[in-house]
Amino acid sequence: MLLPRRIKHCRECGSPVDYRIPADDNRERATCPACATIHYENPLNVVGTVPFWQDSVLLCRRNIEPRHGFWTLPAGFMELGETAAEGALRETHEEAGARIELLELFSLLNVVRVGQVHFFYRARLLDTRFDPGPETIEARLFRHDEIPWDELAFRTVRLTLERFFADQARGQYGLHCADIA
Repeated sequence: MLLPRRIKHCRECGSPVDYRIPADDNRERATCPACATIHYENPLNVVGTVPFWQDSVLLCRRNIEPRHGFWTLPAGFMELGETAAEGALRETHEEAGARIELLELFSLLNVVRVGQVHFFYRARLLDTRFDPGPETIEARLFRHDEIPWDELAFRTVRLTLERFFADQARGQYGLHCADIA
């Protein structure tokens, strides 16, 4: 699925751009007919964690759109100037006010239709005190049988949780990669 064209004007000179295939390229790019600047559009990275305490995971009820009121793992857009791991730590603190020990990368999910790549790290909670930020209505722990599966905000969260609990039951965690249609 092709994403809508997002760039309307050249960031160098302000002229309206055309979408065309530049010489020595293989896809349409936003190209300025006035100054010849080529603008590249790349996926956004979403980084987050699967914070766990014993047999439970921490979920946050969203206080923002999209999917206001639905449950999610603490995650958000990676910022310039930070690594994926730093972003995951920041998002977990901002959304849940949770103190964690960041572990290994757990899932990498390509969401091509919206131009995103989601990275979730396993994270050991250091305690069960949470102080949710303004983007979160509440943060709480859920065992597998308590997860509000029909109230999860995103398919990436569902898939990550399904894989997490399956790995937990096996007693061995791996890296899970998938494409979300």
